Amino acid sequence: MKKFTCSCGQPLFFENTRCLNCDRQLGFDPSAFELYPFSDENPHCSASVELKLCKNAADFDVCNWFVTEPQNSYCLSCSLNHTIPNLLEPKRRRWWKNLEQAKRRLIYSLLVLKLPVLGRANDPKGLAFSFIEDQRTNPGVFEEHVATGHYNGMITVNTAEADKVNREITRAYTGELYRTLLGHFRHESGHYYFDKLVFGDELLTRFRALFGDERADYAAALKNYYASKDAIPHDPAMISHYAQSHPLEDWAEVWAHYLHMIDTLDTAAAYDQKLGSSHFDEFDETLAKWSELAVILNALNRSMGLEDAYPFVLSKLTLKKLRFVHGLIYPS
Repeated sequence: MKKFTCSCGQPLFFENTRCLNCDRQLGFDPSAFELYPFSDENPHCSASVELKLCKNAADFDVCNWFVTEPQNSYCLSCSLNHTIPNLLEPKRRRWWKNLEQAKRRLIYSLLVLKLPVLGRANDPKGLAFSFIEDQRTNPGVFEEHVATGHYNGMITVNTAEADKVNREITRAYTGELYRTLLGHFRHESGHYYFDKLVFGDELLTRFRALFGDERADYAAALKNYYASKDAIPHDPAMISHYAQSHPLEDWAEVWAHYLHMIDTLDTAAAYDQKLGSSHFDEFDETLAKWSELAVILNALNRSMGLEDAYPFVLSKLTLKKLRFVHGLIYPS
């Protein structure tokens, strides 16, 4: 994530909606990767038409992006929404804002990496997001159980994941080292981009040599995993315990970690840290920097009495998988 500064000189963050110094309303232009105060004649504006703030900014204060397509009312990120929470309940509106903030971070990374971000209007199996709650947190809804997942481009996230207490209870119950909204979005996007990037005999052969055969019965594999996961020790060669459930879940876990690494290194570079990197074509250097930066991140968190920011160890096999992902995004 790059570093942003208001025209008045005040440092800005990606989620800011107003400048804390000059109090002007802010907007992010995804076509220029710039965050700046809203005005009719802004020198940063890269579009040939006047930019306007997303309708979800004006109506619900859950967005801070400019609309870059003149015929649309919603920004690139919000236009991908298929289902949103019940906005009549204030708590759900807060949850939705959390979901949108995490989603925009994902979309930002995808755009930086020049990955295709196409909605259903341009692709029948394009990227879409559905935020749904189930009866465990809201007895008044129809769905008994909503699992966060992906199917044919539709990424579904259980709305309750946006609540920190619910998410921490789930994390502790499942024994996960790491569980965040951004992590969910990055993981599920991996399933989407598998279909977009891994195709053809040569790539599938390489994929199967690293991750396993993706044609294995997915439903049966997950059923078996959840039935016996407490009895299955974590294979240290795998990036996470859940990665052991199925080759496609291993892929999605590695994909998410790749996005974790790239965004964090990019942020470090934006703040002039020597271990930062904003150019990732030299992947050996990227991995070396990440190895050192992760140690520092964890040490800083422990100094604040917090859990490790990155509680994972990258095995030789995982490094090969990360290199495979990198090669798909930056083909030589």
